[in-house]
Amino acid sequence: MSTVIHKTPEQLREQRASLLADVRMTFEQLQERAETYSLSMDELDVWHTIEGIDYLLAGESRGDVEARRAGHRVRG
Repeated sequence: MSTVIHKTPEQLREQRASLLADVRMTFEQLQERAETYSLSMDELDVWHTIEGIDYLLAGESRGDVEARRAGHRVRG
């Protein structure tokens, strides 16, 4: 059985800010270093986590309604 963790958008934003503070970089600095393959393993983990958070936050603002509609169509 899998575990599902539920977080509010605000909790995701707080986690994102905390991760950036942990690596002592802005998003832009982290992104630039990711693009040039200049991240340590820990920083790379943070980068991937932030990418996931940003994906979830983008879906929260634009995709939830569409996802629900698609789910209804799939279920029939």
